[in-house]
Amino acid sequence: MKGPTRRASMSGVAAALATLSVPAPLVAQSWPSKPIRFLVTFPPGGIMDTFSRHYAEALSPKLGQQIIVDFKSGASGAIGAVEVKQSAPDGYTLMWTISTTMIMNKVTMKSLPYDPDKDFVPVAYMGAGALPMLVASAVPATNLKEFVAFARSNKVSMGTYGVGSYGHIAVEELNREFGLSMEAVHYRGETPMWTDLAAGTIHAASGSYLSASRVLQAGHGRAIAVPTNTRMRKLPDVATFMEQGVKSKAFQILGWIGMFAPAGVPQPIVDRLSDLMVEAGKTEKIRTMLDTFGIDRAAEDQHFFRKIIADEGPIWIELVKSLGLTPQ
Repeated sequence: MKGPTRRASMSGVAAALATLSVPAPLVAQSWPSKPIRFLVTFPPGGIMDTFSRHYAEALSPKLGQQIIVDFKSGASGAIGAVEVKQSAPDGYTLMWTISTTMIMNKVTMKSLPYDPDKDFVPVAYMGAGALPMLVASAVPATNLKEFVAFARSNKVSMGTYGVGSYGHIAVEELNREFGLSMEAVHYRGETPMWTDLAAGTIHAASGSYLSASRVLQAGHGRAIAVPTNTRMRKLPDVATFMEQGVKSKAFQILGWIGMFAPAGVPQPIVDRLSDLMVEAGKTEKIRTMLDTFGIDRAAEDQHFFRKIIADEGPIWIELVKSLGLTPQ
């Protein structure tokens, strides 16, 4: 038993060493030779589900392989991130996640079971869109100045779609900026938040355009500001926070959806995936999908993504720290 087992073991080591000795360009030339897995770190049914499937459909014919969209949710994306971290760095398992998993979790989680900066390689950036601020129809405000005046003379509540979310940051930043004392009302997701805004239970809220559009179309609320450097195409008449005099960087940076590979994936594979994602973002089908979500920017390449993480990551971390949350 010992002899054959040892020979089999040595054979496996030799095979592994042989693979490692193959130059990266040659590895990339033979890739992909089997189906690719997009591992999405949040549950199906949301924006990441739609994004991953649309891009999978666009990339699959170009790569000549099926792309399987799989979901591994939990712990703000940490469970899926660990699985991708532990997967082989061969380009067959790619992670789809959001800025929460790769940046905010550094602050909100006491013991992070992965290193966002060392265990993964950025492949492609996708903007998640601006999160407009709405007020309930009964609130006498059509812009930020009028809302602030209302909040100074009334007890005001503003909904968020979760503790530590952008919506939570927005409430606290507006309180700091204008010396307000608005109450942050936390919900588990956007749906109950917008339901309460439409009913007038809360005075204001910030969230995705797609979810907010139902409130707008029904006339139960109105948009008064958008956190972008330029106005949204879907809301051209709504001024940005900057246009309305708010200088906080919280209203100038955006969350994102990102594709990542495990650290160690050959660079030619990353290059090819990055280029294909940018190409896919120019297709009519994906442009139409983005328009539905009120997103003005399609996929950007790995170089753009690295710069975004380097430039805006520290800002997000400081904003989340300012909330004074106890890491869980």
